[in-house]
Amino acid sequence: MLKLDQLEHLLAIVEQGSLRAAARRLDIPQPALTRSIRALERDLGGPLFLRETSGMILNETGRRFHARASVIVNEARRARDEFSQAAGEDNGTVVASLSIMPHVGMLPAALESFRRRYPKVRLRLLEGLFPDAETGLRDGSIDFYLGAVPHQPIAPGLACRRLFENTRAVVARKGHPLAQAGSLRELVDADWATTAVEYRAEEDLARLFQSHGLPPPRVVLSARSALSLMVGLAYSDLLAMLPRQWESFPLTRGVLQVIPTRELLPAPDIVLIQRTGVPLTPAAEFLCDVLLRQGPGN
Repeated sequence: MLKLDQLEHLLAIVEQGSLRAAARRLDIPQPALTRSIRALERDLGGPLFLRETSGMILNETGRRFHARASVIVNEARRARDEFSQAAGEDNGTVVASLSIMPHVGMLPAALESFRRRYPKVRLRLLEGLFPDAETGLRDGSIDFYLGAVPHQPIAPGLACRRLFENTRAVVARKGHPLAQAGSLRELVDADWATTAVEYRAEEDLARLFQSHGLPPPRVVLSARSALSLMVGLAYSDLLAMLPRQWESFPLTRGVLQVIPTRELLPAPDIVLIQRTGVPLTPAAEFLCDVLLRQGPGN
């Protein structure tokens, strides 16, 4: 008979890549972890891992089993959290995936309310877009995604709720030589930065300029995170096209500025995506609610 702790041990080994690292994270002796996995494989009737000198890698059967085990373990975690929070103990974990816009435009005002209501709940925030979060949403390791709408329709099992339309703005360091520019035409010869956190950011930038009869701008920096982009903008004359909420972001308000342009700079709609038929825990629902209160019109 399968045991929940065996499934948790399996997930830890996959996440850590080896028995030794998994035992250290689980704080159990390595021989005990080895016995647990061998018992699980015995119950299932076959091996789950390829045991190599570099670590333990799931075989094909193991990969399929791991996908189902992840759902079971994460649902058990969510059930424990829900029971604890409903009883007023306020323990557990909330995992939210946010794109750049919610990070800069919604999270700053929501975080204090969440920490005040659930001071003991561990909050994990993931920076990224829907494709990065899809697997975690499906297996229950991520509670919800809040951010730019996916380019492709989402598959069954996930619900997508459109929240509001958004626009972008041109962002640069304070005192930028082009700070007084009033149109994209005046910015066409500048060097630009984009972030891989946004969907097709470089393509969108080129398409925007081309729609106004202008050549695509020169992109010289591609940042994988918002922090890398902030540093790139603050310490150079690069420009970036970012969600308009950057204009009031407290951490960069004194360093970065918006260059107003007469052209409308469209941005992807902001959506909320979560699994259908599975309620959020009270803490996850509260975080979602306080985030949504920071949207336009609220």
